[in-house]
Amino acid sequence: MKTENRAVRMNNSNNLLELEEHMYILADVESPNVFRNLFPYEEVPKIAFNDRIVPHNMPKEIWITDTTFRDGQQSRAPYTTDQIVTIYDFMHRLGGPNGMIRACEFFLYSKKDRDAVYKCMERGYQFPEITSWIRASKEDFKLVKEIGMKETGILVSCSDYHIFYKLKMNRRQAMDHYLNIVKDCLEEGISPRCHLEDITRADIYGYVIPFCLELMRLSDEYKIPIKVRACDTMGYGVNYPGAVIPRSVQGIIYGLNKHAGVSPHLLEWHGHNDFYKAVSNSTTAWLYGCAGVNCSLFGIGERTGNTPLEAMVFEYAQLKGDLNGMDTTVITELAEYYEKEIGYHIPPRTPFVGENFNVTRAGIHADGLLKNEEIYNIFDTEKFLNRPVLCAVSNTSGLAGIAHWINTYYKLPEEKHVDKNSELVKRIKEIVDSEYEGGRVTVMTNDELVSIISQTCTDLGLPQMVPPKGRRTKTETADEEK
Repeated sequence: MKTENRAVRMNNSNNLLELEEHMYILADVESPNVFRNLFPYEEVPKIAFNDRIVPHNMPKEIWITDTTFRDGQQSRAPYTTDQIVTIYDFMHRLGGPNGMIRACEFFLYSKKDRDAVYKCMERGYQFPEITSWIRASKEDFKLVKEIGMKETGILVSCSDYHIFYKLKMNRRQAMDHYLNIVKDCLEEGISPRCHLEDITRADIYGYVIPFCLELMRLSDEYKIPIKVRACDTMGYGVNYPGAVIPRSVQGIIYGLNKHAGVSPHLLEWHGHNDFYKAVSNSTTAWLYGCAGVNCSLFGIGERTGNTPLEAMVFEYAQLKGDLNGMDTTVITELAEYYEKEIGYHIPPRTPFVGENFNVTRAGIHADGLLKNEEIYNIFDTEKFLNRPVLCAVSNTSGLAGIAHWINTYYKLPEEKHVDKNSELVKRIKEIVDSEYEGGRVTVMTNDELVSIISQTCTDLGLPQMVPPKGRRTKTETADEEK
């Protein structure tokens, strides 16, 4: 192999000599490459393998960015200005003093959007940094200048599906169009964040890497950082070792790091959940050289949604061994706010935030839980989420199970715990037993139990027990709203 025109240099990461890669030049094709062998529209997409393995390369620092107010708002009724500001305050607390939630991105198109941006700016928080999102148009860029944004995202769709079929351009025209807007940002001293839409159907080495090489050249010329967001718009990304690009997450990240020269701290992954892979793909991006993962609260986003922000908080903790200052109890507060103030229903089995995520229902599981909650609880959910583990009440719960439910559901302090010998617990067991003797086969719901306990307290002349904040029943909430 001839190597005389290729430099040999030391890679300080792995201490090995490497050949400098050749330059990647735009492949300005006449017709679109839509990878029909991988994406036959009349069939389920294919996952192909070439067994090319790339090394782990997790950056020393990794973080989360948020798109709740941008991609998250594209799939639901818009938030009010006050709701946006409140959620932004929650984000600041959740991210902690080390700014683990680095940025939130905002639309700028309506007066309500711009009002929310101004009000969030008034908070004066360093993190999350307030950034914007625009289409690659000069009209949109005017909004960025008017508000005085320091950074803005720019939609730079990169697959031939978008370039040829949506934009009606060829690759050269699209690249030139995007670069003109990027230069406009740089001329104003604004840091661009280029959103490579539909990267998992794009020609990585024929278009994406040549385009990113141009971005890095402009960054060097203007001495202003240009960020690159790899957007798995359709959720086609996979994290299987040896899978081929453009579907391979690690292959894409490796190419952007190694061949396009995009440093990890300038790189973000933005995933969708169409094939149930949003979380695993985001974690994979971290593992292979991407510092930022872009998320939305509770995964709310277009179609099947984005990577849930709360999921990546706990992915971080598992990878790094600590939370780096994040206050995870805020996740529960956010879930309560969405349910009660915004009216958004979180599916009850949603990890970390659903009503039933740490509730055990099987009788044999309940028995183990009562003996030691570590047997059937993923971690100390009371410590990290202010959510004590619950044991659902059924015909197998017994007196001890009912007492456990009351103590944990009402979050009673230890000195006020009821035990299985209390008259309240005995009366409730009688009512529960009568339900199942009548042919019932399902577990008792929280609403039913709260109603039974309220009536039993009245019958026994005991003080009423009130569920703590976030544990209000649907009936009580409806009464309050009336």
